[in-house]
Amino acid sequence: MRLSELKTGEKGVIIKVMGHGGFRRRIIEMGFIKGKTVEVLLNAPLKDPIKYKIMGYEISLRRQEAEMIEVMSEEEARASMHEDRVLNPIEEDIPVSEEKLKEIAQGKRRTINVALVGNPNCGKTSLFNIASGAHEHVGNYSGVTVDAKEGHFDFQGYHFRLVDLPGTYSLSAYSPEELYVRKHIIDETPDVIINVVDAGNLERNLYLTTQLIDMNVRMVVALNMYDALEHSGNTLDHKTLGQLLGVPMVPTVSRTGKGIDTLFHVIIGLYEGADFMGQKDEIKNEALRELRQWHDQYAPDHKFGSKEEEVQEFDSKSYIRHIHINHGPELERSIDAVKKEICKNENIRYKYSTRFLAIKLLENDKDIEQHVISTLPNGAEVIQIRDREAERIRRAMNEDSEQAITDAKYGFISGALKETFVEKNQNTEAFTRVVDSIVTHKIWGFPIFFLFLYIMFECTFILGAYPQEWIEWLVAQIGSLAEHYMPAGPLKDLVIDGIIGGVGGVIVFLPNILLLYIFISFMEDTGYMARAAFIMDKIMHKMGLHGKSFIPLIMGFGCNVPAIMASRIIESRKARLVTMLINPLMSCSARLPIYLVLIGAFFPSHASLILLSLYVAGILLAVLMARIFSKFIVKGEDAPFVMELPPYRMPTAKSVARHTWEKGAQYLKKMGGIIMIASIIIWFLGYYPNHDRYETTAEQQENSYIGQIGKAIEPVIEPLGFDWKMGIGILSGVGAKELVVSTLGVLYTNEEDIENVNLSERIPITPLVAYGYMLFVLIYFPCIATIAAIKNESGSWKWAAFAACYTTVLAWIVAFAVHQIGKLFI
Repeated sequence: MRLSELKTGEKGVIIKVMGHGGFRRRIIEMGFIKGKTVEVLLNAPLKDPIKYKIMGYEISLRRQEAEMIEVMSEEEARASMHEDRVLNPIEEDIPVSEEKLKEIAQGKRRTINVALVGNPNCGKTSLFNIASGAHEHVGNYSGVTVDAKEGHFDFQGYHFRLVDLPGTYSLSAYSPEELYVRKHIIDETPDVIINVVDAGNLERNLYLTTQLIDMNVRMVVALNMYDALEHSGNTLDHKTLGQLLGVPMVPTVSRTGKGIDTLFHVIIGLYEGADFMGQKDEIKNEALRELRQWHDQYAPDHKFGSKEEEVQEFDSKSYIRHIHINHGPELERSIDAVKKEICKNENIRYKYSTRFLAIKLLENDKDIEQHVISTLPNGAEVIQIRDREAERIRRAMNEDSEQAITDAKYGFISGALKETFVEKNQNTEAFTRVVDSIVTHKIWGFPIFFLFLYIMFECTFILGAYPQEWIEWLVAQIGSLAEHYMPAGPLKDLVIDGIIGGVGGVIVFLPNILLLYIFISFMEDTGYMARAAFIMDKIMHKMGLHGKSFIPLIMGFGCNVPAIMASRIIESRKARLVTMLINPLMSCSARLPIYLVLIGAFFPSHASLILLSLYVAGILLAVLMARIFSKFIVKGEDAPFVMELPPYRMPTAKSVARHTWEKGAQYLKKMGGIIMIASIIIWFLGYYPNHDRYETTAEQQENSYIGQIGKAIEPVIEPLGFDWKMGIGILSGVGAKELVVSTLGVLYTNEEDIENVNLSERIPITPLVAYGYMLFVLIYFPCIATIAAIKNESGSWKWAAFAACYTTVLAWIVAFAVHQIGKLFI
């Protein structure tokens, strides 16, 4: 509950003070300290401000300020006691004692909200995984984490709520990630921010750190991959660097977990003690008393020594102090001028750092500019002063204010590193350069990439064949047991034809799916995916796209939904929208079972080449459609190709295995969920009405509900060589592409062939029709989840509907051409 929600006469115990910077300090100086009891005395006639009593004196706060203070009310405490069964029914009307209220608030206060912020490739998500135990996939290229992921864990008596924010290079308004991260920090006000920094790339990574310092947030820097820094022979005095930046710095190695415990000990110190550093002695003593209690109960053997010594060390060495990044006299003059005008609005200080707003306005941040104009009464005056100061900077420094601020920040970083970082000039990137000289070679780069894809498909067939046979045998045995031991009737037919025939026909391809994800995971984790984008940029540009577009397109081989979300890494809206529209042409793993069924039946001696041809066909069609869309459909400007090429890193077997297993688990979950339900529905529609009236299964199916639907659409697909059963398979694939196989498995099941779970031997079509059918499935209507992803990312149903329509029309045209032209040569 927030303090503003307490009614007149009610009491509450303060859990935490949110907000940041000057607002938080002012509130604490007024006595609003964690663990103190506050009472509402009265409301002003207009319900604002509100008078409170705390620490023996009376004080008033505006309602919006009181909203930033979390309290434990007597009503909440009573509810908590009921949950714990501490309160008897006869005690319900007895007031909760102040001691009990404080005790319950103390437990609630031990929840710490932490946000992880950092550049792409800094190991942020790895740190999130090892700390929280979450299984978020780590990709070694920009943009893999496109949404905030949340994890929870308990440590030293505290409950941590971790939020892994998207990787971003800055807090400007150039990309959706940057806006998302900035909005989360401002709106959610995390208790502590972990700024994850690549210790081997400090100068670039610390730029984001300086912007977080401008925001005046509580922060600890995790110097991640510190082992690589030590291995290089370079040295860093991280304690001195922490003093210069005013934030504690903790060396960590996410891959092994080294330093993670220390990091969260420091976070607890920040959470419990940061508000009290530099305050009055009685307030600081209150903090130290609480920290001693924490130490004695939860961490008596903590290697930092007593918690009091730790907090005093932070205070004396100025680890916990807010500094201002000095941008030089000319810029500081302009920042102060804009800030002074903003500060005339006292009510904005509880949520924003006014200095941060001033800097962002001088950087011409359109999002902040719009916010200032729309919310501040003197917004026009603020913008007018900003324009005046920006022009003065341009004349004085001979460059625009945005560039001048960037240069000043990097100058500050460079100066701090000169005092703390010693480079031995060892060539630590020799291996990366050697590998890049081969895989990005102008001649060998493309053959190597397509050779890798061919090996991936070959292994998917060859290695996947053995466990696939075992699963087929198991499914056949289950079907045989059901056939011999279940009594005849609709239930038996449902189990054999609907469930075993439908789900069993799809689940046999689990090994192939897992192998495909192993290869994709390896490409992502090693950093090769970024090189693929690098070598493809020129081709992408000719398509009207961006080199970064290649990453979501390749991710589409796994699943189109996260691939479409990954298009957020593309700065240009035009390129991002075109990438989303052509992504469904990338053959996702859900289509793989369909290919394996038909290729195994009709092209067994050329399986890998046929499979590769399907993927290549999707890529070529994507190239063609991207060119058409960028020229005639989607308007906008191109963006320059700026993309980080991270050093190669060998992924751990644990990381690859975990990612693969999670995808396999998702696949199995889909088997037991949507595919089983859909298989049962399709069986029902094919079983009724009047199941016993017909002599053969084929005749009965043709006159069933599903047969009637199939006959209705048959004229449309007949020119493609498809029969009505294949048409029903196409319709079912709108929900999920795996349903095509399960649907065909149900429809092509008959009594004479019940023990044959190999669907490929039950479909009576020619190789030409089979190939056309695979092309149709590759191209046509994306699954519902993909359509929803396009709508969410584009912000409009218009583009989602367009993607559904154009892919279906294109699929019909391609399948028709293949069938009609192919018949001329057969």
